[in-house]
Amino acid sequence: MLELQNVSYLVDDTEDGNQKEIIKNVSLTIDNGFVAITGPNGGGKSTLAKIIAGIITPTEGRILFNGEDITDLSITERAKKGITFAFQQPVRFKGLTVKDLLTIAAGKSVSLTEVCGYLSEVGLCAKDYIDREVNASLSGGELKRIEIAMAIARKTPLTLFDEPEAGIDLWSFQNLIHVFENIHEHAGGSIIIISHQERILNIADRIIVIANGEIKDSGTKDEVLPKLLAGAAPSPVSIQENALGCPTLLDKMS
Repeated sequence: MLELQNVSYLVDDTEDGNQKEIIKNVSLTIDNGFVAITGPNGGGKSTLAKIIAGIITPTEGRILFNGEDITDLSITERAKKGITFAFQQPVRFKGLTVKDLLTIAAGKSVSLTEVCGYLSEVGLCAKDYIDREVNASLSGGELKRIEIAMAIARKTPLTLFDEPEAGIDLWSFQNLIHVFENIHEHAGGSIIIISHQERILNIADRIIVIANGEIKDSGTKDEVLPKLLAGAAPSPVSIQENALGCPTLLDKMS
């Protein structure tokens, strides 16, 4: 279980010399299940994700994971505790192959069959990728899928994805939904996804809306999603267009 207690994050505002509050006294509890965090651009979603992952430390408040205070732990230390963070922009690892990364992620020696399984889960043909170096020859979409495969291989109690649909092509986006459904069904832990996409929000157990650094709404998808859709007053933009980078429903809230 993840618990944030009165978490705030302030940064220095270079324009006037004062501090700007990015996250404002956020308290929430996330138990086993699929949670989507959404809201307008610049509302604090990615900052909150980085606070949970341990990339940045909150200015105030505490973060508990399974009852342990992890507020001051680094991203590496939190990974050892069982928290996986998939970056919005995946990192390239020159010199390492895809198989190397999946082996590191699994934390053990993995068989060829297991590697093939992880890659096929995200729509990649193992024979084309298993020995490829993770460098500039891979596209952003390929890297994104490999990173999701690493998250599957890790099988941690908490997995956090920051806008996993970013840079994903249409075919991959449609299959991404099935990937998250399978992770949710078989992982037995918590999944947190930062996303604007209605189809991702629609498979979540719970939706949390962040705007101006504060929690504006929280509840089941049946409670929250209709209000988001009504408030966005969307034009008839299809999910195919959204997946290719056009404005999503929640972009129109910002």
